Amino acid sequence: MSPRATRRSVGEARRIVVKVGSSSLTKPGGGVDVERVTQLVDVVADRLGAGSQVILVSSGAIATGFPMLGLSRRPRDLATQQASASVGQGVLLAQYSLSFGARDITVGQVLLTADDMTRRTHYRNAQRTLERLIEMGVVPIVNENDTVATDEIRLGDNDRLAALVAHLVHADALVLLSDVDGLYDGPPGKGDARLIHEVRDMAELSEVSIGGVGSGVGLGGMATKVEAARIATAAGIPVVLAHARSAREALAGEDTGTVFLPTGRRTPTRLLWLGHASTPQGKLHLDAGAVRAVTVRRASLLPAGVTRVEGEFTAGDPVDLLDENGHTIARGLVNYDSAELPALLGRSTRDLARERGPEYEREVIHRDDIVVLAGAPRD
Repeated sequence: MSPRATRRSVGEARRIVVKVGSSSLTKPGGGVDVERVTQLVDVVADRLGAGSQVILVSSGAIATGFPMLGLSRRPRDLATQQASASVGQGVLLAQYSLSFGARDITVGQVLLTADDMTRRTHYRNAQRTLERLIEMGVVPIVNENDTVATDEIRLGDNDRLAALVAHLVHADALVLLSDVDGLYDGPPGKGDARLIHEVRDMAELSEVSIGGVGSGVGLGGMATKVEAARIATAAGIPVVLAHARSAREALAGEDTGTVFLPTGRRTPTRLLWLGHASTPQGKLHLDAGAVRAVTVRRASLLPAGVTRVEGEFTAGDPVDLLDENGHTIARGLVNYDSAELPALLGRSTRDLARERGPEYEREVIHRDDIVVLAGAPRD
């Protein structure tokens, strides 16, 4: 698909996920910017009126809340960030409800955590909720559950969340709205940095300098946006990164910002969450045979192939799988607690079942709960 055709597909997308960052919704010193919210809502409402379905992934809870707590800047400690999010989320949603309500559109709040989405029943519940809201003509307003999130709250990872939500709802396109015009080949506004209008393959970005965190009210930087684009395009979803003031043009498929062409096909949603949104609770070291079984044959991981256990985890937690050189080659949901697993290493499931009972004739990780990570051997 050409860049022009990709942009056209965004303009014609029936279901689209739009992500907007904190700096595009709030004032420089924090607090909700009513005019900016209203401008965004008008663009989304017009797209809805044209027959599309829109899921809005919105940052801004912390940036909205911290001035209301008497703070002059975004807090750095986790507890105060969570307190700010608790206050700000309600205010931000109220403004969305008011602005969308002026266009006779109802909104619904959906707060997600990445950890929840790795578990089969939880991600299916999220999927059903979002689908039902869309069916009923409600615009889902999705955000990381900042009042309880830990690692994600410090990464400003609603960009990644938006890519995963796009996959979860089978979106036709993802638009990332920011306070920059798109992806540059260097720091924007410095030297001779140029806007990259199109990215056909993520390998093209190996020489591009991608910065870290962004504004003082949000933590999302260009690196998280590129990672979001990587996740979405690898799942077959086209992505446009543009300035929030160009939201209308971006959604219309016009030549604005940076377009990322899809590079892969959709994969099972839960495995996408497992590979990109989960935080591993431990590590399992594998022998060469087990590495090949997992990465090439796509088989389950058995106790006989595990040589060492690291970390503390319980059954159902995500763990990383490492090869003999200590390289992470896959991630999976383990069926045993870390305290129980060492006694089983190197043993066949048949022997374990005979010695300990039939409940031990099971995999350490079932093949349906394993995602092979980029860079692992595949043939």
